[in-house]
Amino acid sequence: MDFERDLVGELVKGMREMPQFLQIVIGPRQVGKTTAVRQVAERLDWPKVVASADEPLPPGAEWVESQWRLARVKEAASPGPVLLVLDEIQKVAGWSEVVKRLWDEEQARKGRIRVVLLGSSALQLHQGMTESLAGRYFLHRCMHWTWPESEKAFGWSLEDWLVFGGYPGAAALAHDESLWRRYITDSLVEAVLARDVMTGHRIAKPVLLRHLFALACAYPAQVISYNKMLGQLVDAGNTTTLAGYVEALQTAFLLSGLQAWSGSAVKQRASSPKLVLWNNALIHAMSRRTRQEVQTDATWRGRMVENAVGAHLLCHLPPLGYSVHYWRHGDAEVDFVVARPGRLWALEVKSGRGGKTTGLAAFRQRFPESKALVIGGSGVPLEDFFKTLPGVWFDSE
Repeated sequence: MDFERDLVGELVKGMREMPQFLQIVIGPRQVGKTTAVRQVAERLDWPKVVASADEPLPPGAEWVESQWRLARVKEAASPGPVLLVLDEIQKVAGWSEVVKRLWDEEQARKGRIRVVLLGSSALQLHQGMTESLAGRYFLHRCMHWTWPESEKAFGWSLEDWLVFGGYPGAAALAHDESLWRRYITDSLVEAVLARDVMTGHRIAKPVLLRHLFALACAYPAQVISYNKMLGQLVDAGNTTTLAGYVEALQTAFLLSGLQAWSGSAVKQRASSPKLVLWNNALIHAMSRRTRQEVQTDATWRGRMVENAVGAHLLCHLPPLGYSVHYWRHGDAEVDFVVARPGRLWALEVKSGRGGKTTGLAAFRQRFPESKALVIGGSGVPLEDFFKTLPGVWFDSE
């Protein structure tokens, strides 16, 4: 694919201008992390060693040492830098300790090996980075594709992106929704559940995990209590188990359970979650609706739009220090609440032309310091909202 994401330029700059840091790329599966690194290698035209730990039986720490040794052999035969790329590094037990040792050796001998580490499990990567690699890395995030990227790469309209979600590997199959669904569910969702979630967490009930994910896809951008989930899932155990599985799915960039905003962290943790899928493709793949049926069902399209807004916020706001919630008090509700110390916004999503915003008024009466943003309808057009990284709407205030 000729299309280059912004990550490519960021990594090229990091390789050239920040040789003192490991470059770590984190993000969901199948969004182009490996492709981006290959494009970086083509731009730099350095000797390279590229290897992946994404195997049924994950390799041990000696695998990292072996790849590093290969890079040093190429370095000895090259007058310039050598690129070492280790993909799905979180699969390697004790990866951060061995990387720390080898990188410190590299810095001490003033070596010319430039290292890029890729990973698709936020929890496992962050644990290793914070425990062993503090001060040694520069972090890049490669998140789900935005609509402008999908428009440029595939010629997709906003309506296309709201349904198919922008996984680049599946784009060529979008003309045949049956094949597209099979690819998303078999090659993507199952790979994430089996290789990332179940190997990185203690999942005592794999079937329950899959049923929970399917339930979330059936209720996108909706608030569902854990007790209600217990009533709909077989062998569901207890609410603690379900909450833990939602958190596990979040570390793989599949699903988040947004907590209600109350101004109190205790109440937020006790609230019913609002289920938001990180990519609308996940919803459509699990649904029996066709693209045409989505467009003609106003209620379902509204849920897809609201979920896409939530996913857009989740992909881009937390690294900027923002948290994303929802709010409900009695019959009054706000779709999303964006918070940062000293700043508070209430967001209402409108997928059609009209619609009341009584929830915004109630929220601002309860939290008078807050500001309001209406997305869609008579507010910010959906096209403008999705064309803009969400931090712009809040940082400009």
